[in-house]
Amino acid sequence: MEFTEPYKQTGPCCFSPDSRFLAVAVDYRLVVRDVLSLKVVQLFSCVDKISSLEWAPDSEYILCGLYKRPMVQAWSLSQPDWTCKIDEGPAGIAHARWSPDSRHILTTSEFQLRLTVWSLVNTACVHVQWPKYASRGVSFTKDGKFAAICTRRDCKDYINLLSCHSWEIMSVFAVDTVDLAGVEWSPDDSAIVVWDSLLEYKVLIYSPDGRCLFKYLAYESGLGVKSVAWSPCGQFLAVGSYDQVVRTLNHLTWKTFAEFTHTASIRSPCNAAIFKEVDDPWQLDMSELCLSEGFSRNMQDNGAENGTEGGGSRVKYSVMDVPITLPSTKPATDKPNPKQGIGMLSWSSDSHYFFTRNDNMPTALWIWDICRLELAAVLVQKDPIRAAAWDPTCTRLVLCTESSHLYMWTPSGACCVNIPLPNFRIVDLKWNSDGSCLLLKDREFFCCAAIVSALPEEGPDRSDESSEDDE
Repeated sequence: MEFTEPYKQTGPCCFSPDSRFLAVAVDYRLVVRDVLSLKVVQLFSCVDKISSLEWAPDSEYILCGLYKRPMVQAWSLSQPDWTCKIDEGPAGIAHARWSPDSRHILTTSEFQLRLTVWSLVNTACVHVQWPKYASRGVSFTKDGKFAAICTRRDCKDYINLLSCHSWEIMSVFAVDTVDLAGVEWSPDDSAIVVWDSLLEYKVLIYSPDGRCLFKYLAYESGLGVKSVAWSPCGQFLAVGSYDQVVRTLNHLTWKTFAEFTHTASIRSPCNAAIFKEVDDPWQLDMSELCLSEGFSRNMQDNGAENGTEGGGSRVKYSVMDVPITLPSTKPATDKPNPKQGIGMLSWSSDSHYFFTRNDNMPTALWIWDICRLELAAVLVQKDPIRAAAWDPTCTRLVLCTESSHLYMWTPSGACCVNIPLPNFRIVDLKWNSDGSCLLLKDREFFCCAAIVSALPEEGPDRSDESSEDDE
C-alpha cells in the first residue's frame, strides 16, 4: 500500500460522491482537496466550528452544519462566490441533510418540533411537523423520487411519504410500534422496513401504500433489535439483536431462513479461518554487536517517538485452530444501553458476505458467507475494533483498532499493514465510491492510502500464517 503525508483535521472528512474531491473540516474552515494530488482546490470560511459535513449527491455543493451557532452553510465548488445560510432562529437546528436532487436541504429543529425542506432554487420551504428523530428516521428511495419520514403525535408513530419533486405529502399511515427506532427503504424501493425500540423485538415490513406485509417477532421479554441492514441486491434483510444473534429474512416471503449465533467459544465442526493478531518481533541477531550507551539510548528515544515499544511494534495474523475461546466482557447491569449484541453489521458490495461485531466481544470481527450460510472467518484483534468498511468495488474488508496498523481481509486471506507515519493511530476509515482511495483518520490528522497490490481472489491457503505488509 502507498500512504500520503498526514494533514490536519479537527472534525468530519468525506469524499465527494464522484470520488474526485475530499472535504475536510479544520476548525471553522472547509478545505476541499483533490483526491489524486491532495492539493487544495477550494478554501471556505464558515462563521463557526464545523460540526458536520455532507456532499450533495451531484458533488456540486457541500453542506456544513454549525450546530453550536446553530446554523447551516452551503458552498458551491464551481461557484466559490455563491453561498447559502440557513438559520431556524429560536427553533435551532439539530441536523441537516441533502435531498437526492441536490437542490434541497432538509433540517430538523431542536426538540424535533419540525422538519423543514429548504429549496436552493426558489427559496421556498416546506414543513413537516413532529419528526421522530433529528439525525435518523428519514429514508429516500434509490431513485430519489420519494422520502419516508418518521413522525410521532398523540403517542403514536407514523410514516409520512413525501414526493421529492413537489415535497407534497403523498400519504400518511400509522405503524404498529411502541417506540419506532428506525426506517429504511429496500434497495428496489418496493418495501419499507420499520423496527421498534430496544425494549421490544419487532420488525415490520410495509408496502409504500401502508399495507403491513409482514410482522416479525423473534422473542419476547428481552432487549430487541440493535442493527438492521439490507443487502445491496435487496434479497436479504439482516437483523442483529441484543441476544447476540443475526437473523436473515428473504424478500419473497419475509420469513427467516438463517440465524447466525455469536458464541464466545468456537468449536468443531467449523470451516472458518480464525486469524489472531499477534506480535511479530524483529528477527535481528544482535549478539555480536557492541553499541555505545549513547547510541542505544538514541535508538530507544527514536522508537518511542515513532510509537514503537522495545524497538519494534510489528504485528501479524496467526491462523488458529479450533476450539478457541474469544475474549469477552460482561456488560454492566446497572447502566442503560449495555455493550452487548450486534452493534456493527454491514454487507459486502456483492451481497455474498456480511460482517458483524458483537459488542461484548469487541476485539472480534465475524465474517459470514450468506451463500453457504456459515461462518467464513473471524478476525481476533488485540484491541477493540473501532471501524470497519467494505471496498465498494470488490470483496475486500478493512478495519482499524486505534493502533498504528491497518487490517485487511479478502476471501483468500488476511494481512496487517503498518502505517509508516509516526504516532498515527487510526480511529476511523472510509472508502471513496470507486474504491481507489482509503481515508484514514487519526484524532488530529488524516492521510489517504491506495492499494497497489491486492490479495489474490482465488486459491485461499489457510495453512500459512498471514504476515505483515510493510510497504
